[in-house]
Amino acid sequence: MEIPLLNDIVIIFGLSVAVLFACHWLKVPHIVGFLITGIIAGPYGLGLIRAVHEVEILAEIGVVLLLFTIGIEFSLEKLLRIRKTVLLGGSIQVLLTILVTFFVVNRLGQPVGESIFIGFLISLSSTAIVLKILQERAEVDSPHGRTDLGILIFQDVIIVPMILLTPFLAGAAGRSGEFFFIITAKGIAIIGFVIVSAKWIVPRLLYQIARTRSQELFMVCIIVICLSVAWMTSSAGLSLALGAFMAGLIISESEYSHQALGSILPFRDVFTSFFFISVGMLLDVGFLFEHPATIACIAVGILVLKSCIAGLAAFLLGLPLRTAILAGIALGQVGEFSFILSETGIEHGLLIDDTYQMFLACSVLTMAATPFVIALSPRLAELVLCLPLPEKVISGFSPVAEIEAKTKKDHLIIVGYGVNGGNVARAAKFANIPYAIIEMNPETVRSEQARGEPIFFGDATREAVLQHANIKDARIVVVAINDPASTRRITEVTRRLNPKVHVIVRTRYLQEMKSLYELGANEVIPEEFETSVEIFARVLAKYLIPRDEIEKFVTEVRSGGYEMFRVLSRDTTAISDLNLYIPDVEIDTLRIGEKSSLAGRSLAEIDLMKKFGITVLAIRRNQEILPNPKADMPLFAKDVLYIIGSPDKLAEAAGLLDNP
Repeated sequence: MEIPLLNDIVIIFGLSVAVLFACHWLKVPHIVGFLITGIIAGPYGLGLIRAVHEVEILAEIGVVLLLFTIGIEFSLEKLLRIRKTVLLGGSIQVLLTILVTFFVVNRLGQPVGESIFIGFLISLSSTAIVLKILQERAEVDSPHGRTDLGILIFQDVIIVPMILLTPFLAGAAGRSGEFFFIITAKGIAIIGFVIVSAKWIVPRLLYQIARTRSQELFMVCIIVICLSVAWMTSSAGLSLALGAFMAGLIISESEYSHQALGSILPFRDVFTSFFFISVGMLLDVGFLFEHPATIACIAVGILVLKSCIAGLAAFLLGLPLRTAILAGIALGQVGEFSFILSETGIEHGLLIDDTYQMFLACSVLTMAATPFVIALSPRLAELVLCLPLPEKVISGFSPVAEIEAKTKKDHLIIVGYGVNGGNVARAAKFANIPYAIIEMNPETVRSEQARGEPIFFGDATREAVLQHANIKDARIVVVAINDPASTRRITEVTRRLNPKVHVIVRTRYLQEMKSLYELGANEVIPEEFETSVEIFARVLAKYLIPRDEIEKFVTEVRSGGYEMFRVLSRDTTAISDLNLYIPDVEIDTLRIGEKSSLAGRSLAEIDLMKKFGITVLAIRRNQEILPNPKADMPLFAKDVLYIIGSPDKLAEAAGLLDNP
């Protein structure tokens, strides 16, 4: 039996392989490749796809899974921290975009209702594209990434009132007002359900599922939670994507979030590709070729307009100008929910055929341009900052009070007060090391200032901010932020302002190391490799490698720039291999404690062979190995004895360490 959808899926993925392979060699983002695939295979291209509606359903599932994984990685705690961005930043961005679009479109001759509706369409940005790119660039937790996420969440919520207001704009109000209050009540009820589920229901359910140790059962349970919450929000008139994000927030509050994320990622990547392909399928290539100049001008105008308005919203939140520019540029495209809203507009006669195709063409172009624009955004921000602007504009309009740096010399400067920055600050406080913290989250700065932390608001990519922290007299600078572009900029500026300061940079990926070293970093700590180092160190410990050998090995790995792990010395390898070939004999190490009764006595006096039947093969003293020690050799505190014997005798001898 022929299955049309299966044929279309084979065609889609087969064509995607070819297009994505070409995009890889041309250094074109894969999102653009999926859009091109949709254009080629769609009804307005070669017409290879017949089950268009089914592909759109698969695309919707992709958006749901994408928002679900983002919710898992985020958490309710983080969401509460950006509530100001969601409510204030989102409302400013949406309302200003609607007002400006209405003014422009109405001046071009469109009726009031259609002008407002087009403002609705333009005000929404692509949650799927923006967050996908931010995830790939490891910038979701950066200041501009958090700002973008907050505004996008507001957009996902505001689409519900937009859908309800559409009949009013068309002059057919009906009972929309009554429906609005009903849906609002349902939305509040669902939010309450999410909070209760996150705290009590889901953690207990996942605990019982995890006890079965069945990966299949756990994966199915996660998918059921995701789709059921999305279905509930959709039934209440809210978007599926918002429900999926809320489902992710529920999972994020449990200790099983990492396992859930790993289970869902393969499904997310497959279904998300359908979304980008389905968007490309909507574009009428013929209409695009008939009006290329008009479509290009409108698309550029949308990108510029939305970027400026979103950047203004971020700036009004108190963020520095550079961060506001990065956040604004990322939100310049038209979003996927605009396509859903446009169907409502067509139903009520607010969009005619030509207007709809113009909207589709411009929207797809803005989506396709988004990866390139975001990649160029750091350079564009730097160009703007080169303009003769007031320092208050560059630093940002922040309600946080400035504090003078109390540390004047040989102090530590910590850039970023996240998990890593906070741990460094606590360690510095414990060791009585003077330090200053630079942070770009106004709420974090305000709360930590109240606790007495030497923290102040500022963008460390600016020379004036680093000078405020007295960079010229600092001994160490630790850069612990989640923005790769800003990290490189801070490293370069720091090295230029103080050639003698020791710069330690934290980065997420190994490929960032070379450029950071070239910019002047003394030490670069890649998170993904530090995990490997810690795991391997524990493996060595289980193979009875002495702690100082392990520390030496780890030091060599780090000093070598985290290149391929080096093998241990031949002596160590031989010792660790010996117990593999002699099953009745084991090799162990015995360290002489400060208060051990062995300290100050010779090997003949302790007579380990007579008492325990074990032999001392060698002694490590400081960095020197003393093989075949003589019987009259005295032992000192901190000596490490390499001993051989039966397992039970070795365990008995180890008890000497506990004796005073």
